[in-house]
Amino acid sequence: MLVLATCCLSLFIVGVDNTIVNVALPSIQRDLHASVSGLQWIITAYTVVLASLLMLAGSTGDRIGRRRTFRAGLVLFMLGSLLCSVAPNLGLLVAARALQAVGGSMLNPVAMSIITNTFREPRERARAIGLWGAVAGVSMALGPLLGGALVGSVGWRAIFWINIPVGLAALVLCALFVPESRAERPRPADPVGQLLITVLLAGLTYGLIEAPSAGWASVQTTGCCAAAALALACLVRYELRRAQPLIDPRLFLSAPFAGATVIAICGFASLGGFLFLNTLYLQDVRGYSPFHAGLLTLPMAGLTMVFSPLAGRLVAARGTRVPLLAAGSAMAAGTLAMTDLTAHTATWHLVVAYALFGSGFGMLNAPITNTAVSGMPRARAGVAAAVATTSRQTGQALGVAVIGSLVTSAVHVPLHTGFAQASHVGWWVGTGCGVAVLAIGILTTGRWAGQTAARAAQRLVPG
Repeated sequence: MLVLATCCLSLFIVGVDNTIVNVALPSIQRDLHASVSGLQWIITAYTVVLASLLMLAGSTGDRIGRRRTFRAGLVLFMLGSLLCSVAPNLGLLVAARALQAVGGSMLNPVAMSIITNTFREPRERARAIGLWGAVAGVSMALGPLLGGALVGSVGWRAIFWINIPVGLAALVLCALFVPESRAERPRPADPVGQLLITVLLAGLTYGLIEAPSAGWASVQTTGCCAAAALALACLVRYELRRAQPLIDPRLFLSAPFAGATVIAICGFASLGGFLFLNTLYLQDVRGYSPFHAGLLTLPMAGLTMVFSPLAGRLVAARGTRVPLLAAGSAMAAGTLAMTDLTAHTATWHLVVAYALFGSGFGMLNAPITNTAVSGMPRARAGVAAAVATTSRQTGQALGVAVIGSLVTSAVHVPLHTGFAQASHVGWWVGTGCGVAVLAIGILTTGRWAGQTAARAAQRLVPG
């Protein structure tokens, strides 16, 4: 249980950091004189680096030792948090956020491996993973409220301070109680594959975020998108030739796995865009304090916490289709309710939208992981789950990049006067993401999808 508590502390600081920063964006914007694209980079620098390194961090822990990798991740995350709290300008803040992400990439996947190796009895392992999921919900619920209180009372820099005492506690517990472990047959390093993944995500994200200022048809934008497309093509070709690839493209022959990947990207893109737009709306347009804004969004985070364990039970009892359909429907309804946003939209209208979106998002996580590993050979289940996790972070980065850039392009007056109207296009994109979750959930959870998973599993088994 002490090992589990140590791992949950790492999940807590990473989870809180995922939502607490959004509440501070308007304060950071005023203090550092940042543009909207600068605010996008504060979020996406973290999520892109995290998504790029998750697979590498997991395999590194298997190879050199999970406790060693976990401790290094804690140290880097705390160092990044400290540098964020003293950053004098936007550029250094973004760089410190990237350092945070390097540390964060070493925490969650490695912590899950530690839990799996510590709790070997299936029932105890299921209970431990259930508690792990509950901590994820609690951290997301506390993020907006805690962030609002800290920004309103101390200042935005304080949101990074809380990571340090929690990280230090996890570091001490790790040194005292977490045993070292390694995989019996760790996968070899794949530096070429890792580089191609980084070029793919960084090129696409940079091109999208800078498109409003550089021009959507500019050489910079088209060049970044072309580089990302070329990296994807090279990645598929290269990984198919490796005996032990970083990401095996043959996994995508399984419709449930491919569907889970796209659902994760769409669902978390909707979340990233929702949090980004809503924070700017509540504080810049409505003039709410950070604490008031965090308090108002508490129904969204609270219902996410309530529905997350319910989704797990539904998956166990009824399969993944029901929670996926519920997730897509509720998320689409929540963002649809925001498509007619004005500076004077009634508070009850906002709360209903937050409640719908939060309940839908709470239903999303459990079926994503279950669908990704459905029908996979046991030896590939961990890789499949890691790809699903990477897809979540990629989706959040793309959501902030795409939706933020579309809204920025539509704003032709000062932000506080034109943002509500300009944000409509972003809310419609979020609605489309929710509909995509619903449609792909229907398509990839039927009998045909199960048959493709069985055929893919046969091709993935050696010999």
